[in-house]
Amino acid sequence: MSGVGVLDKAVVILAACVDGASLAELVERTKLPRATAHRLAQALEIHRLLVRDQQGRWRPGPRLGELANAAPDVLLTAAEPMLTALRDATGESAQLYLRRADERICVAAAERASGLRDTVPIGAVLPMTAGSAAQVLLAWEPPEAVMPLLPRCKFTGRTLAEIRRRGWAQSVGERELGVASVSAPIRDRTGRVIAAISVSGPIERLGRRPGDRHAMAVVRAGQRLSGL
Repeated sequence: MSGVGVLDKAVVILAACVDGASLAELVERTKLPRATAHRLAQALEIHRLLVRDQQGRWRPGPRLGELANAAPDVLLTAAEPMLTALRDATGESAQLYLRRADERICVAAAERASGLRDTVPIGAVLPMTAGSAAQVLLAWEPPEAVMPLLPRCKFTGRTLAEIRRRGWAQSVGERELGVASVSAPIRDRTGRVIAAISVSGPIERLGRRPGDRHAMAVVRAGQRLSGL
């Protein structure tokens, strides 16, 4: 609690309405007096932080999403200069991936300016079944989240165990013929893996063991973006 009584009570009300709540449910969940719960819920409704559904129950309102979308994404903001630095240090294209169900999305990238390169445009949707970034995004997931995918993957459970041990992944011609990559995890403040940072390029330049060349730089970049 912050010690600001009205604010703390309003936050408790919002949390209690995540799955919908009637006034009786608000009182039960928040332990606030009925009049207080009703007054705060109405005030939050006026500010569009809560709305009423067809059953008259309060639910999170559109203003919450508007405020969230207006706020800069801390990870993406920090990732842009880090990807540029990683590209310059390795001479290869650098990317940031997030997982979405059985896919991964490139949400930021710094492309090599010239010569052979692996171009992954921002917004590109790639499979979770191949590539070093997919390996990283799966390696620290619980078994129940990994096992349904493994039969379709070009890597094995043993591969993921090795990634957990050493802290980074590499792939050679796995996602796309002729392309190699190295990836490392980005973690939140609790240590959970939330993204993967990668460098990728042609095998003829990265070699058959790209991790030998670039793992240290990619891991360090991932560590610097972790815990934001």
